[in-house]
Amino acid sequence: MKDISQIMRQAQAMQAKIAEAQKKLEALEVEGTAGGGLVKLKLSGKTALVSIAIDASLLKPEDAEIVEDLVKAAHDDARRKLEDAQNEEMKSVSGGLGMLPGFKMPF
Repeated sequence: MKDISQIMRQAQAMQAKIAEAQKKLEALEVEGTAGGGLVKLKLSGKTALVSIAIDASLLKPEDAEIVEDLVKAAHDDARRKLEDAQNEEMKSVSGGLGMLPGFKMPF
């Protein structure tokens, strides 16, 4: 059985790796697209909306509902990409164990 000091050193090393991964993820930006690239948006690692671009061809009053749907779809695309990146980063930190079910990053 390992002694307590060795277990504590391993826990501290894991904590440092997790902190480093969180910093890396906070700096991450992902782009979501919809409508074949007519709507693009970027989310930060903290899920803040960084930018949005809507093709001018969609900016007609009669297309408002379509634009709203495309913005939602692009946001969902970016959010999924961000979650995938977070999960991959945590897998690398935890030695392939991945995230615990229901565990979310603290930001």
